Amino acid sequence: MGSSDWYSQLIKPSWAPPSWLFGPVWSVLYIVIAISFVRAFILAGQKQLGFFVILPFILNLVFNFAFTPLQFGLKSNILAAVDILFVLGTLIWAMVSILPYSGWIAYVQIPYLLWVSFATVLQLTITKLNLGK
Repeated sequence: MGSSDWYSQLIKPSWAPPSWLFGPVWSVLYIVIAISFVRAFILAGQKQLGFFVILPFILNLVFNFAFTPLQFGLKSNILAAVDILFVLGTLIWAMVSILPYSGWIAYVQIPYLLWVSFATVLQLTITKLNLGK
């Protein structure tokens, strides 16, 4: 069974958005993430940010890019649920850590934060609804 077939057969809450919506939303968010994270990395490269300010940005990218292979490659709702909690946690950490140095980088993450918060609740709900599948 392909990953899209597998995902379509999962039990989802009635408030889950249609699958086609995820691509456009993530496309817009990835543009914002790319611009703002690159700026943070430039500031770090210029020694204007310390390692512990840039660390959550690095970890966020790692966890963000791990989600799809965990969810759709391994077809593991549990690993995807744990991963998205790390995405959310590192995003909040990144926003708090960058705020004193570059407010716009923190504030431009708000749509990402809102979407990841929603996606976290959705993933945790799907995981719970499909335990044992």
